[in-house]
Amino acid sequence: MDLVISALWNEVRLVTLAGTDLRFRTLDRPVNRQLGSASSVDKAKIRIDRHIEVPGGVLRVAPVETTVNGVIVMRSFWIREGVRATDVRLEFTNGRITRATAATGQGELDNYLRTQPALTYFREFCLGMNPALAWKPGDSVIPYYGYGAGVVRMSLGDNEELGGTVRGGAVRWNFFTDATVRAGNLVLVRGGRLVVK
Repeated sequence: MDLVISALWNEVRLVTLAGTDLRFRTLDRPVNRQLGSASSVDKAKIRIDRHIEVPGGVLRVAPVETTVNGVIVMRSFWIREGVRATDVRLEFTNGRITRATAATGQGELDNYLRTQPALTYFREFCLGMNPALAWKPGDSVIPYYGYGAGVVRMSLGDNEELGGTVRGGAVRWNFFTDATVRAGNLVLVRGGRLVVK
């Protein structure tokens, strides 16, 4: 885990089969280790360090907002009960969505982002490290705690609890099960499988 954390100090590039291609840097931002133990609370650097998630097994960091550039692509994007947009592309420049398109549900997507301005900012990068939380292909939903080894969560919105600069209260989690993540010259995840532990 320490090798992964030190690797995250380099430029991180994340790609998926759907077309996501995003780069960012964490620089000196603290990396939160959710290990399901109270031992991290005594060494808290940021507010999220005082939380204990059970089951544990995720690394969380708010990249420096101005370093987040590229695109996130999602086949399906939940907006509210019964409403989804499909083939969504969120293009980021300096940490903010500069263009959002969808094959279906464009109006709903536009309204969703317009009414919750915090969601137009990149929030956090999370890397699942827990092999006991294996994601099952075919599952329609990955739960909030579903940090199986190699699962990536990229979130939008307020990142104050992670030491970031985005405010506004709104948070949106997006999970990726087929990502390839490279930090500097080190491959951390390949096709959704954790390579470095």
